[in-house]
Amino acid sequence: MTNTEKHYSEEKFWDKLKKYGVKAGHSVVYTALLLYFVLQKPDIPVKAKMVIIGALGYFILPTDFIPDIAVGIGFTDDLGALGLALLQVAMYIDDEVKVNAKAKLRDWFGEDVDTSEVDDKL
Repeated sequence: MTNTEKHYSEEKFWDKLKKYGVKAGHSVVYTALLLYFVLQKPDIPVKAKMVIIGALGYFILPTDFIPDIAVGIGFTDDLGALGLALLQVAMYIDDEVKVNAKAKLRDWFGEDVDTSEVDDKL
């Protein structure tokens, strides 16, 4: 993931979510948002920040292992990269991070979102 770090920026992150959020689905978007909000915490170790930036950079990358335009499977590799990063930084995910991620998720998808698939892995 180290080569993907150069692709991360907040602006690119929000642009990607706005453009592909609905297509990517709840799990991908929620996982990305959890990582984003963990990254905003000031007390996160540099190693954890690098893991997050690498995963979010991969998510932003327009031409990754499975192109995002591939119908039905385009975001599976993104979810894998985001999920691995999430497991590595899970100890830094607190209630505030979850609340912020869920609030943003509801802004885009409405009140009827199910985050249990991701939450059960934390």
